[in-house]
Amino acid sequence: MNPRLLAVRAGLSRGGIELRQTLTSPTDLITFVLMTGGFLAAMLSARHTLLPGTAVSLGTSRLVSVLALDVGMYAVLWMADRLVGDREDGTLLRAKAIPHGMLGYLVGKVVSISAQVLIAVAATLLAGAFLVAGLAIGSPGGWLTLAWVLVLGLLATLPLGAVLGSLFPNTRTTALIFLVLGGLAAISGIFYPITRLPVFLQWTGQVFPLYWLGLGMRSALLPHAMAVVEVGHSWRQPATVAVLLAWAIAGLVLAPVVLRRMARRESGSRVAARREKAMRG
Repeated sequence: MNPRLLAVRAGLSRGGIELRQTLTSPTDLITFVLMTGGFLAAMLSARHTLLPGTAVSLGTSRLVSVLALDVGMYAVLWMADRLVGDREDGTLLRAKAIPHGMLGYLVGKVVSISAQVLIAVAATLLAGAFLVAGLAIGSPGGWLTLAWVLVLGLLATLPLGAVLGSLFPNTRTTALIFLVLGGLAAISGIFYPITRLPVFLQWTGQVFPLYWLGLGMRSALLPHAMAVVEVGHSWRQPATVAVLLAWAIAGLVLAPVVLRRMARRESGSRVAARREKAMRG
């Protein structure tokens, strides 16, 4: 059998194992509950406040936008954090030593983190559906839109997480990613319509995939009339596809280069030095 195909199959198996480990890890489950609970709290705090000019609450809009934040947080932050952690403990070095081991390693990470993203999105949407009104969840077209937004969103964000994980020196510095994502959420229309922000912040937010993820989610799950609070009073789905594809292509081109460079630098002595430094610290 083709060695690459074997590596992919091993990666799929590895992804399933990592997912089961995550779902049975108290630390990971607590992190998941706290993140999901925090997002739902932000939604509940505004469920009785109507967006100006609409009959839909700010809480409903936030709920749908938070689905984009689920994708961004898990795909970027968790991919980067786990890549750094595996580099520190020698997991990445062991994968490097196996023929096509890096391919299997990355397939496993993509499978496990993508599954976690889907679980987070489903949990947030299911809980929110019982707590807010106004979701347009009865349209097959809306669910189809949600599906392609999720696929493009993962393609745009997972490689970005891999690039950042290759560049950050240790797991402590990955906390900066969380802060950056929080800042982007504030200017990406996640918690309040982006059209209420100063123009320069609107343009800044639209550079990054998080805004377009949120816009795509809102176009899928909110009534069509809600487009009135968006830029240009439109869901701009062609632009959403174009921007997310552009980020996906850039990430898929850049990530393998950065990962190969990072993997070449790994050695047993570097892993041992990091362990010794961690024990001293």
